[in-house]
Amino acid sequence: MSDDRRREIGDSDEAVEDELAESFDATVTEGAERLNRPWRIVLITGFFGGLEVGLGVAAYLGVLHQTGDHLLAGLAFSVGLIALLLAHSELFTENFLMPIAALVAKEGTFGQLARLWGGTLVANLAGGWVFMGLLTTAFPDWHETLAESAHHYVDAPFGWQSIVLAVLGGSTITLMTRMQQGTQSDPAKIVATVIGGFLLAGLQLFHSILDSLLIFGAIQSGADITYLDWLGWFGYVLLFNVLGGLVLVTALRLLRTKDLFAERKKG
Repeated sequence: MSDDRRREIGDSDEAVEDELAESFDATVTEGAERLNRPWRIVLITGFFGGLEVGLGVAAYLGVLHQTGDHLLAGLAFSVGLIALLLAHSELFTENFLMPIAALVAKEGTFGQLARLWGGTLVANLAGGWVFMGLLTTAFPDWHETLAESAHHYVDAPFGWQSIVLAVLGGSTITLMTRMQQGTQSDPAKIVATVIGGFLLAGLQLFHSILDSLLIFGAIQSGADITYLDWLGWFGYVLLFNVLGGLVLVTALRLLRTKDLFAERKKG
């Protein structure tokens, strides 16, 4: 179908479907808002994000401890992502699509992106570490489950399977944010969030923040894991989370709406 014909049958004059044009505007606007946050807001939002995803980890561990079923526990973990959505906090890995879209649209700078990514990452880990300290004290019966969960990640050998699990972890959370941006319906956003949580935790994909909380909890509860073990795992998982989110989701979405970027830069 030609661009002229698409404009004729659509409600807007854009060269893409109306839904894509609306989603594009919302994505760039949200991304620009995130890029322009001052340090204080970046750190507070990220810290709360670490605390709130900790609620999902608590639900995950509670169900896993009682049932031993990772798929059911993955559904329970969605509680944390729903809390993030409704409380307007965020994880580091949620900041791949929208801020990059705003950057490409020249609504922000690389320095602002570095501040957003770096501040959110550190604050997520700090908030998660604090929450896991509380959780391990409140639920000592979960210590064995925590240790088993943490060992699943830190003991994984570095190879193609671990790399792909990290790539899928990054792309899954980024796709979740894309689905949330694609609708104005709160129930639909929650459904997208549950899907993301189920896939991420239920399938035990490698995720730099979520799994770090499990590892922190295991260390705090006395498991034979060190922060050096965590760091060796965290380094490559973080890298491939970023690659998964940027290459498999963000880059393709930007390519799909390249005409809109060109028009926005002109206008």
